[in-house]
Amino acid sequence: MSRVSEDLRQVVHVTMGAWAIVLRWATWPQAAALAATALLFNWLVLPRIGGRSMYRHVDRARGYPIGILLYPFVVLVLVLIFRQRLDIVAGAWGILAAGDGFATLVGRRAPVARLPWNAEKSVGGTIAFVVSGTLAGAALGWFVAGGIGAAQGLAYWLLVAFAAALASGLVETIPVRLDDNISVAAAAAFVIVCADISSAASWSLHAADTWPRIAIGLALNAAVALAGWMAGTVSRSGVVAGIAIGTIVFAAAGTGAWILLLLSFGAAAVTSRIGYKRKLQLGIAEERGGRRGAANAVANTGLAAIAAVLAVISPYRAEALLATAVALIAGSSDTVASEIGKAFGRRTLLVVGFRPVPPGTSGALSLEGTAAGVAAAALLGLVAVRVGLVPQAMLLIVVIAATAASLIESALGATLEAPRVLNNDLLNFVNTAAAAAIALLLASRL
Repeated sequence: MSRVSEDLRQVVHVTMGAWAIVLRWATWPQAAALAATALLFNWLVLPRIGGRSMYRHVDRARGYPIGILLYPFVVLVLVLIFRQRLDIVAGAWGILAAGDGFATLVGRRAPVARLPWNAEKSVGGTIAFVVSGTLAGAALGWFVAGGIGAAQGLAYWLLVAFAAALASGLVETIPVRLDDNISVAAAAAFVIVCADISSAASWSLHAADTWPRIAIGLALNAAVALAGWMAGTVSRSGVVAGIAIGTIVFAAAGTGAWILLLLSFGAAAVTSRIGYKRKLQLGIAEERGGRRGAANAVANTGLAAIAAVLAVISPYRAEALLATAVALIAGSSDTVASEIGKAFGRRTLLVVGFRPVPPGTSGALSLEGTAAGVAAAALLGLVAVRVGLVPQAMLLIVVIAATAASLIESALGATLEAPRVLNNDLLNFVNTAAAAAIALLLASRL
């Protein structure tokens, strides 16, 4: 694809974000119809009126432009999910349109330097993403919010849009082939929603207890992280991430959540060492001798940390603590299932199609590993009950959510990890997010 064609593609990508202005006056069915019409236009009409000039080489080989089709489809999904809050749609749409578009335009002309974790992305492009995404997301979110009588002002939207653009800009740099239209929109919407359910009144209720716990949490977690480093369970980056996440969980969600965090990590670390020689011989042992790095820590416990923060800045403390507990349990029980399956699994089947595959194959299940994962979820769930994170009546929901999320992760791993659409860390994050979402959904119904 020529530079001119790529530039044209990105200009169209950016300017299409201007349609978000219409959301100020549109009803959600009208907004959904607009997005559906754009999807049909890009699919059926655009190729006939010169749109193929914007196709990338992979689009031509595939026969259709996945990114050009996903753009309106993602907007449609946002409208359907947030049909009562089209300002959230507008903010995420603005970040998707301007942030993603200008990242490519500026990154090609002024890369400044390549990112160390992804040579295909640049510092210049990422800065352009954050700046342009912040401005567009704030302007569109604020403008549409005014049409539905929302009280937030422009300063609020600038702050929220900056946080959303920064988060989605970093997500966009993850070296996977997941289409940016999906990852950027999902990350931006998630941050905007977290900000939307937060309140100064909730924080004022918990601030006096939370601030002193930060200093205590730093000391405790520094000691634990140092012990983990000396025991060979975490890398240097894992030490830093562990201190940060552990401190957040301790300060915001309480001592009980921190105990659950330690036990969850301990269960994963111990089972990684079980049968290590066999795993090493088969080439399926954890990298770096089982030391967990920052990426692994964020993937398995990052969502729990976010939920812990929401427990002190939103009026939904009980729900946030449930999400914290389930996310920790899901991340740990999934690792236990995987590691025990590698060590003792006699027959390993791919979750999609149930055909026999070698141990350690992404998306593979074994009876031994699955049983160990369910048992770990139940035991850690009992801990969550005993430390007061979740009511005893929720124990079954916790186990069901963790197990169902593990199956979802296995299915995604079986289909999307080999082509590098998702990597192991993203799969782990999806696992914890799916578990929290399932638990909250079941809890709201029961």
